Amino acid sequence: MKAGATSPMQKTVALGGNDYWNDSCSVEELRYAISHGAVGATTNPTIVNGVLQKEMASWRDPLGRIIEGNPTWTETEIVWQLIEEMALKAAELLRPIFERERGRKGRISMQTNPILYRNAEAIVEQGIQFDGLAPNIQVKIPVTRAGVVAIEEATARGLNINATVCFTLPQSIAVAEAVERGLKRRAAAGQDSSSLTPVCTIMLGRLDDWLKVVAKKKAIVITPGYLDWAGIAVMKKAYALYRQRGYRTRLLAAAYRHHLHWSELIGGDIVQTIPYEWQVLFNGSDVPVEKRMDNPVDPAIVAELYRKFVDFQQAYDETGLAVEEFDRFGATVRTLRTFVGSYAELLACVRDQMLPDPDKK
Repeated sequence: MKAGATSPMQKTVALGGNDYWNDSCSVEELRYAISHGAVGATTNPTIVNGVLQKEMASWRDPLGRIIEGNPTWTETEIVWQLIEEMALKAAELLRPIFERERGRKGRISMQTNPILYRNAEAIVEQGIQFDGLAPNIQVKIPVTRAGVVAIEEATARGLNINATVCFTLPQSIAVAEAVERGLKRRAAAGQDSSSLTPVCTIMLGRLDDWLKVVAKKKAIVITPGYLDWAGIAVMKKAYALYRQRGYRTRLLAAAYRHHLHWSELIGGDIVQTIPYEWQVLFNGSDVPVEKRMDNPVDPAIVAELYRKFVDFQQAYDETGLAVEEFDRFGATVRTLRTFVGSYAELLACVRDQMLPDPDKK
């Protein structure tokens, strides 16, 4: 892209509807994203662990200060202090956008501890802690059975939520309905909700990933390329239902695997949270920036996915999963295991700073 030219990401924003966030709390990556029109950022244990590993030179001294300044703290307490400091650096970068947009944009999403996915009360308690760190914090809550309860309670308490670990239409509807219940509780109590900007993430690529695993395990032959459309099909169906029903939650697309996860959603009133590497690829691409959100996915693709994959039926039908089944859906289990594993790696990384391995000296 030539210097001074408008990037594809900037063109996407200029078309209207789409906002985009940087899918990381990395300061350098967020600066790049903001320069191309980003108005938010998000993070999770996998992202934080990646930032720490990649930018250890920048974080070694702050981490050492936290360790030395709190001699009685456990590695768990130190990890969460580090996560908060990373988030606050991103919040500071986004603060001018937050003020310019009067709180409607410019937020950093912080994910609650993934090991709490079964404990609604603990999720809300940590969300309240996050909310008090800065005015432009959004609290990420997993769409598990307990998470749906937490989303309603957090909304009722005035927290801006970002529902995550969500892959299906039933989950996205459960989120929207939980938010509506929370907002009604606030209204009944005479509390203002004008500053709330709830979003519901659909992790498009992680649904595609899971169906590819299923196809391999069950030896399912599918038309090449069709599995790259599963998440998009769910997203577009959810988007149509959200608009039809007037839900006050906004959809967010995440987990990018190819350009369709961006280009097929251009023009929708949604958020796209895009990793830095994909932003750079998209900005260097010749993919036409055109409104496609309202273009339906080829019915032949949807029909074949639906016919061959029970998991796609569960993801695509509004009644495909009961709330009690959310925790057992394949993509949910895989993602929770990834996030919990990344959290464990983060603890181990901090442990290495607290207790350096003498055998490696």
